[in-house]
Amino acid sequence: MELEYRKAALDDLEMLVKTRVEVLRAANKLDENVDMSEVKKESRNYYLNSLENGLHTAYLVFDGNNFVGTGGISYYAVMPTFHNPTGQKAYIMNMYTRPEYRRKGIAAKTLDLLVQDAKSRGITAISLEATDMGRKLYEKYGFLDMKSEMELPFQKSTDNISVKR
Repeated sequence: MELEYRKAALDDLEMLVKTRVEVLRAANKLDENVDMSEVKKESRNYYLNSLENGLHTAYLVFDGNNFVGTGGISYYAVMPTFHNPTGQKAYIMNMYTRPEYRRKGIAAKTLDLLVQDAKSRGITAISLEATDMGRKLYEKYGFLDMKSEMELPFQKSTDNISVKR
């Protein structure tokens, strides 16, 4: 098995959108009948803007012509802090390896490529959301649980956005 880890470019737009939908279907256990047209549209817009402006790096992994995995990292700025004086941060997302290729080091290598990309930009703060399946990989790499962060989730409604209680 000779794998190719390819840094995605705008030419890969349709493949990125397709793999994003595949990742979301797998992560959320969604079958093929679930409408993902809005996700496709917004993912295409996201990749167009973010790749053009250097705000996202993605890797696509292939075994010959077969797509086997992916991972991405988004870059953003927050107000500078004592521990992060530049305010530059990164968020790893879209980590996925097709089931038949798992436990072969593909996700670990993809993760390392993304972290190295962030380091080359001077980023000192990288976060991610870990699934149960990915948690061991991230812990082994050195990621730590964030105990001080919180989130206010909103539920989608037809009339307005309401706070989940």
